[in-house]
Amino acid sequence: MSINNEPKIKTPITVAIREQLEHRALWMYLLCDEAKKKGLESTEYAPDAIRRCGLYQGALFREKGKMGDSLKGLKRSLFTVFAQVIFEMKIRQCDDDHLFIDFHYCPLVKAWQKQGCTDEEIRVLCDHAMCGDRGIAESFGCVLDLPKTIARGDDICEIRFHRPGK
Repeated sequence: MSINNEPKIKTPITVAIREQLEHRALWMYLLCDEAKKKGLESTEYAPDAIRRCGLYQGALFREKGKMGDSLKGLKRSLFTVFAQVIFEMKIRQCDDDHLFIDFHYCPLVKAWQKQGCTDEEIRVLCDHAMCGDRGIAESFGCVLDLPKTIARGDDICEIRFHRPGK
């Protein structure tokens, strides 16, 4: 495998939380794998289903936090200090219209690696998973760009939420 995805932070609680995220990624992989055995390609259903989850989650964040469409509120709700530790994140920029974050570790990729997925399978699964974040972005009136991803073999994931034209 050419994907390098090793955590630097390895405290017991961090490892335990990551294992829960890995378990969620395992479900996703197994659902896609079983569907493929039955002749259905994951690209036919997973992106839309996962985007719906992101739209739902984004609406909850906006309602719960009464934050309107500010990406500062999204950072407070989704990218908490705990999430920053789990994914080894660095917040690069955060204002009402931009939320740029670098992830240095991904427990989802780790779960797929443990299952023996090929690099290409991991890239596809990651793209599906990111449809949730795309849905969250959409619910905030934003778009999500991913200039780099660990799943594509980059050293980090560059997560870039931004309002179009800003």
